[in-house]
Amino acid sequence: MHVGWGHVALAGAWGALVSLERRAFLQAMFSRPLFYLGTASLGAASPENDTLAASGTTAAAAMMAYQTGGGGTPAIWSVALVLFAWLGLFGRAVDRRMEAHAAVLSAHGLELAEHGELERAVRQNLWGIWPYAVVYFVLNAGGAALGWWLGTFLSQLPLVALRGLAWAFPAMASVAAAIAARGSHARNAAVWGLVGAALMTATTLVSAWVGE
Repeated sequence: MHVGWGHVALAGAWGALVSLERRAFLQAMFSRPLFYLGTASLGAASPENDTLAASGTTAAAAMMAYQTGGGGTPAIWSVALVLFAWLGLFGRAVDRRMEAHAAVLSAHGLELAEHGELERAVRQNLWGIWPYAVVYFVLNAGGAALGWWLGTFLSQLPLVALRGLAWAFPAMASVAAAIAARGSHARNAAVWGLVGAALMTATTLVSAWVGE
C-alpha cells in the first residue's frame, strides 16, 4: 500500500491548528486532552505539551491502523502510547526554545508600538505566532509518517503479543484515569476513578470479543 500522504498532511494541519488554539487563538481548552485538564503553567514552571502528546500519538495510531487495515484496535493504541508518550516532554522543550524567540519579537514589537509604528508591531507579533504552527505541523506530520512505517512491523507481530498489547491498553487507561481523578481533588474522586476504569475495561473486553 502506498503512503497516505493526504492523511499525513491532514494530521500535520490539525496539529498546527490546535497548537495555535493552545497558544494564541481562542484558548478555550479545545486543544487540551481530558486527562490534562488539571495542569497549568504557573510562573516559570511549564507543564508538558499536552496538545502534542495527544495529537502526535493519535496521528501515529491512526496511520498504524490505516496501514494494517485492522481499525483502531487496543493493541495499536497501546503501541502508540508506549512509543509516543515522550512527545509531551519533547514539546515542552520545543516550547521553551520558541518562547525565547517569541520574547525577542515581542520586545521588538513593543518598541515599535512605543514609536507609533502600530502596524509593524502587529506584524511582529504575528511572526511570533506562526512558527508554532509550522513546527507543530512538521512534528505531527512526522508522527503520522512514523506511525505508517511502524504499521508495517505491527502486522508481523505474533498473535500472543498483540493480545498482550490489547490488554495493556485498559491498564494504562485505568492508571491515567486514577491519576486524573487524584489530581482533580474532586469529591468522590476515587469512586469516579473506579467507575472510569471499569467502563474502560468493559469497553476493551467488548471490543476484543467482537473482534474475535
